[in-house]
Amino acid sequence: MLEQEAGQPLVERLPRGIRPTPAGAALVERGQAIRRELRAAQADLDSFTALDQGTLRLGSFPTASASLLPLALTRFRRRHTGIRIEVRAGVLAELREMLHTGEVEQGLLWDYEWNRVDDPALSLTHLLDDPTVLVVPADSPLRTHPSVRLGDLADQEWIIRADNHPVADVLRRSCRQAGFEPRIAYASHDYQEAQAMVAAGLGIALAPRLALTSRRSDVRLLPFASDVPAPTRRILLARATARPATPPAQAMARVLRTVAQRFTAPGLHRAQLGAVRPG
Repeated sequence: MLEQEAGQPLVERLPRGIRPTPAGAALVERGQAIRRELRAAQADLDSFTALDQGTLRLGSFPTASASLLPLALTRFRRRHTGIRIEVRAGVLAELREMLHTGEVEQGLLWDYEWNRVDDPALSLTHLLDDPTVLVVPADSPLRTHPSVRLGDLADQEWIIRADNHPVADVLRRSCRQAGFEPRIAYASHDYQEAQAMVAAGLGIALAPRLALTSRRSDVRLLPFASDVPAPTRRILLARATARPATPPAQAMARVLRTVAQRFTAPGLHRAQLGAVRPG
């Protein structure tokens, strides 16, 4: 049968046994090479399953990259030393495009109520809710309030994020819903700059709590009252629905879910906010 498929003799029949023809010897050598490659391929698959090797490509945005992602990366690399990790940064639209094209396997995304990530091509895991907080100088009279009402801040000057940043939209939406238009004193390009301007007394600011895990000692973060229209954003982990998650991606998802819990613990909330008791 094999000789029929080959179209030529593969063995010579001898009085005592057989021996391969040159074509048969070449076929045996090729078969041995194929067998070696199959064994190597299986070993590679076993390694990937055991998380011994491979590359995991992640997408992230600056707030996540400065808060929960470093802790997740440290934990992951400690457990899975053979996995190489690449992180690509981008804004929301860029991260979604990376996921669609396969440039990254997983991506950390965010959304607000008015711009939900509603994409059937993406599988989403909700990691945590990231509330909006008020940033004030450390000596501000507001610091003794257990919670703040946005409507009481209509006469304040505000520090806003520049370049049509999503948090600038949050500020304008929230203030308008509270019945006033914010007076802008300064447009900052990052949260450290915004904190510095607040500390200098130029104005106050809104920010997602997760963006302020590195809080300056000369500012305070104050929570809003529960009935205040201060939006909460969702932090999401996304992957392309059409592509099954690899073992490294599954392991990273588990680590991120665990790390996210640390950023939602009540004790951490209070430490980050720098809250003080009235009086």
